[in-house]
Amino acid sequence: MQKEEAIREALALANRSGIAMLGTNGDEGYPNIKAMIKMENQGLNRIWFSTNTSSKRVSQLARNAKACIYFVDSEQWMGLMLVGEIEVLQDRESRQRLWREGFEKYYPAGVTDPDYCVLRFTAQQGNYYHALSSVTFEL
Repeated sequence: MQKEEAIREALALANRSGIAMLGTNGDEGYPNIKAMIKMENQGLNRIWFSTNTSSKRVSQLARNAKACIYFVDSEQWMGLMLVGEIEVLQDRESRQRLWREGFEKYYPAGVTDPDYCVLRFTAQQGNYYHALSSVTFEL
């Protein structure tokens, strides 16, 4: 598989995926994986999530921003791993960007709730797997 084709297929996978597996570095140095709802993506370069500021994930990211994201299509045996760093954002613009109807159930104070934050993942490289072929690429 050519690199350009792999990147095109990887982008299609990221675009259609609603869930991403987020890997962070745990307190004892072991990897921690969590399924997260992908709120938005800007190509393969930026992936956006929202979560609780008080979550274990946010405290891990405060200590070590290095992370990976994995998208999978189990029916077609496709996978995309993106490696990069995550920023924890609490500015009004970022929060408003990802705010959805129904979030007040989890964040009663609304978009300014101190327990509501945004995670912005910036990818540095990717690895796409499909049909017994794996292609690594820089972003």
